[in-house]
Amino acid sequence: MAHDRARADGTAAAAVGEPLVVLADVDKHFGALHVLQDIDLTVHRGEVVVIIGPSGSGKSTLCRSINRLEPIDSGTITIDGQPLPAEGKALARLRADVGMVFQSFNLFAHKTVLENVTLGPIKAKGMGRAEAKKLAMELLDRVGVANQAQKLPAQLSGGQQQRVAIARALAMRPKVMLFDEPTSALDPEMINEVLDVMTDLARDGMTMIVVTHEMGFARRAAHRVVFMDGGQIVEEAEPETFFTAPRSERAKDFLSKILTH
Repeated sequence: MAHDRARADGTAAAAVGEPLVVLADVDKHFGALHVLQDIDLTVHRGEVVVIIGPSGSGKSTLCRSINRLEPIDSGTITIDGQPLPAEGKALARLRADVGMVFQSFNLFAHKTVLENVTLGPIKAKGMGRAEAKKLAMELLDRVGVANQAQKLPAQLSGGQQQRVAIARALAMRPKVMLFDEPTSALDPEMINEVLDVMTDLARDGMTMIVVTHEMGFARRAAHRVVFMDGGQIVEEAEPETFFTAPRSERAKDFLSKILTH
């Protein structure tokens, strides 16, 4: 995977480096339900991997297992060569390397936008307030909401709140960003403003694992599409290959249902 690739829109993808997130033989059950079955997945530094598939296929569980929001039953997950710790300070340190953006924005309602973004660097990384504020304002500017810095989350639109959540995750200077259906709670007119920020991040070389139903984003920003069904990775390919010539019947069936509407 260590190669440059011209994207369909003519922009060059960032070079992709050594393995950063590695899942090997990962299994997980919820009771009798086998939600992750023998998952092997390697995401390289600078790579954007989009995970798609029908509801209940295990996509979100896979995403959440990478920073141990969901413990796994067996197998291994390593981030930058370090196995996921079970708990405690080591887990907190590792989570600082893994930014997470959820379906719901999870912002602190009683804190301003600026306070939401500075909290992590000050509390978890011991950054000085002035430096944290400078970093936060740079990131809020990057995601297009610097003019909202003194507002409370409830005063923002859903799209603005999600962009603040992205800035908050970036403030920890993570090695990899996880996005778990980041636009599925948004009104349709707000989806693109969030996807545009994510596309810019991808272009800047951020390592990203994205669970999404937004196929346009997958085609535009991904180096690789991973298709899951029934708790398994059924196939993975570069976006153009996957969307134009899927190999498995399950992927063909899935794409025929979503791409005709």
